[in-house]
Amino acid sequence: MKTVLRSRAWRTVGLLWLVALLNYLDRLMITSMRDPLKADIAMTDAQFGLLTSVFLWTYGVCSPIGGYLADRFSRRTVIVSSLFGWSAATWLTSYMHSVENLLIVRIALGVTQACYIPAALALIADLHPGPTRSLATGVHTSGIYAGAALSGMGGVMAERFGWRAGFEWMGLLGLGYAVLVTFLLRDGVPPPEKPREAPPGETIAAGKIRMSDACRALFRTPAFLMLFAISALVGVANWGIYGWLPTYFREHFKLGLGTAGITATGYIQVASFVGGLAGGIWADRWSRTRPNARALVPAIGYCVVGPCLFFSITSELLPLAVGGLMIYGIGRGFFDANLMPTLRTIVDQRYSATGYGWLNFVGVMTGGVLIYVGGWLRDEKVDLARVFEASAVALFIVGLLLFSLKPRSGALP
Repeated sequence: MKTVLRSRAWRTVGLLWLVALLNYLDRLMITSMRDPLKADIAMTDAQFGLLTSVFLWTYGVCSPIGGYLADRFSRRTVIVSSLFGWSAATWLTSYMHSVENLLIVRIALGVTQACYIPAALALIADLHPGPTRSLATGVHTSGIYAGAALSGMGGVMAERFGWRAGFEWMGLLGLGYAVLVTFLLRDGVPPPEKPREAPPGETIAAGKIRMSDACRALFRTPAFLMLFAISALVGVANWGIYGWLPTYFREHFKLGLGTAGITATGYIQVASFVGGLAGGIWADRWSRTRPNARALVPAIGYCVVGPCLFFSITSELLPLAVGGLMIYGIGRGFFDANLMPTLRTIVDQRYSATGYGWLNFVGVMTGGVLIYVGGWLRDEKVDLARVFEASAVALFIVGLLLFSLKPRSGALP
């Protein structure tokens, strides 16, 4: 019986890996279609940037709601509905002929995609108890990295077949895969925890979770507030790097547009892939003897990443800067593989998807602020290196804060 359950647990990770890839590929490929899109639909650069910004804002605001739905209802239903919804929005994008209509479908994309990751990670955590939880999360997260890395395919498809064909094909692929997932994906059974008494005003009965109960329980937990602050700092660092690094590399190292983009993103994704798997295996093994191992692994990673990134990214030597980026990518993989497992050790498992939604929310919102700050700094003729130095400091602080996180009583390691 255990063998059958283990096989099903890993089959679920495999099914969701491709969903994660499509999730990031569908949201990011528009960024590589700038020229053909602007040639077809008249828009300014600000309007083109708004297509990504409006998705980001919608995604952030809706993430806590998407997480709550995954805690309140079937995680499988939320995942399948999310995949159907954003694939339909991707397909409809190919039929839009104005900036206003494109903004509408990008908002729809943000709403539907916000439901996926909290539900998927909570389902994986349900199916993978202590011994494999971080590795399973890391494998799933590698699908996200693959989707981000492949998002440049949008430019290739746009050059050869037109930007509309790219959105149409990817939308149809997602809709077809959603049908397959509908038949193959099953809900998991959350692992048992020690019984506890309900805090005043909180409902314990299964199936009776309310948003107010979930938020009250989460934001009354000091460790969750700490993780909330940590996610805000990680959002600042990640979006500062992703938003402005290609521009910095192009100007600082005199690289071409394509070379700068690949250099600024490709190495990070490969290193993150390795870091996610390595960090997952390390945390799973260490958690057998250290209950807070899932927080300690990314803590160690970011305490190393911060100084390395600070002193390498602004170097005059491109190989040294790339080396710093790869160390950052490994540390990011450590963190991503262990964020949901760490969350499950500090909050009631019934609220884990809602909690992850709130972490998504604050990371996206603070990241969006830093992207704006980066633009303001450029307007003020301030070197973009200051953005990356701030990101490095933020990640070092994250590492220090993670050392202080302790699992709650009764949580599975």
